[in-house]
Amino acid sequence: MPSFLRRVRPLLLSAMLSAAALAPAGAQTAFTPDQRTAIEGIIKDYLLKNPEVLQEAIGELEKRQADAQRKAQADALAEVRDEVVSAKHGVVVGNPQGDTTLVEFFDYNCGYCKRALSDLRGLMKADPKLRVVLRDLPVLGPDSVEASKIAIAAKAQLSGEKAFEYHSRLLESRGRVGGEQALALAKSMGLDMPRLQRDLENAEIRATVAANMRLAERLGMTGTPAYVVGNEVISGAVGIEPLRQAIETARKCGNANC
Repeated sequence: MPSFLRRVRPLLLSAMLSAAALAPAGAQTAFTPDQRTAIEGIIKDYLLKNPEVLQEAIGELEKRQADAQRKAQADALAEVRDEVVSAKHGVVVGNPQGDTTLVEFFDYNCGYCKRALSDLRGLMKADPKLRVVLRDLPVLGPDSVEASKIAIAAKAQLSGEKAFEYHSRLLESRGRVGGEQALALAKSMGLDMPRLQRDLENAEIRATVAANMRLAERLGMTGTPAYVVGNEVISGAVGIEPLRQAIETARKCGNANC
């Protein structure tokens, strides 16, 4: 069924149900095939004469769906928020003792994540009280998974600005990012490569990736980047200003939306 018809069909069914609800008490509300055809014809004729109504209805439907998704995400986040903002399966940059936390789920091969890196830099530079947790979410193929595993092992030897430097340089790599690029960067930054190779065998690396995948699924994330601020999940590279506003609101009232 075409996308347009999939969106219109619920509206037609809703109109028919409304007609049934308005029928006198005790009246027969089950439509015969002829009645259904007649009602659909009336609705179709009305919509053709007043197409703006259909546009408004679709807009309202999409708004309700978006509101429902936000509520579902907020409810899920309330259950797992402590785990999401913790450093156990993420890397903390910015101010570790900051009063407000921004969590970013990212993939090293995500073009939108690469473009959003400047937003993150700008936020941390302008806000010395911002705590940032970076969470690997390698959803773009085996190269992404390999890059994330090596990056997690590499960042175990780093902290603060050095950890963010590794993250930034790997994210800014040209072309497809995989294990080779992640290892080369670790070596160029003087990391203990034998230790890194040993750490790669540690089950904790796999557990970190699995935990981030589980949390992303629980929160209904459908891609990267995705952010968590206060009680809100923000999807996509929305730009620095919406993130800044969410951070300030969370700082004031404890949630992204007061």
